[in-house]
Amino acid sequence: MATEEKTLVEILEENNLIDLAKYVNYVSASQAGAIATFSGTTRDTFEGKTVVELRYEAYVPMAIRQMKSICSSARSSWDIHSIAVVHRLGTVPVGEMSVFIAVSAVHRADALDACKFLIDELKASVPIWKKEVYSNGEVWKENSEFMDRKLELGKTNGSCCRRNVKVETHGTKSCCGAKVKVADGAAAEISTSDAGTEETI
Repeated sequence: MATEEKTLVEILEENNLIDLAKYVNYVSASQAGAIATFSGTTRDTFEGKTVVELRYEAYVPMAIRQMKSICSSARSSWDIHSIAVVHRLGTVPVGEMSVFIAVSAVHRADALDACKFLIDELKASVPIWKKEVYSNGEVWKENSEFMDRKLELGKTNGSCCRRNVKVETHGTKSCCGAKVKVADGAAAEISTSDAGTEETI
């Protein structure tokens, strides 16, 4: 199993809770000296407003595909043994988890840096949308990582609106975050042929 890449990507339909033990057990291995995890939970307030719940929607085939792509990018930058990424859809009440990531590696630096990269990239590029429901209303929210990426991609250098986008991952030992370059040329194409809500590679 030392050379086999273990990656588990899942999107859970409404009313399915995230089973932490399942994903931690998936990435556990005798050769992995570190497991880094991230869990995102619904908090009870936002900018002074009382939050009742979050509601998530997604274009599942593209979300799965993008999550797999992010996992591949992480593997190309860090020495990772296993990755598990799961995101819930539907209603997520206060105190419950909407997203969980587990990464195992021989060394903690690789596991920690890759885990941060995965959640940041998930929030910036995966087509999962969030509505915050307050005690006095509701609003669709864009992640700050998505907005930062959108602003970066929107920069024009006096050129027409069609640009070629190139995402470069950083070196193994550097800080987390992808560099995005925008250049003149043909627009990048996105295929959405994958289907299903679970993928193990």
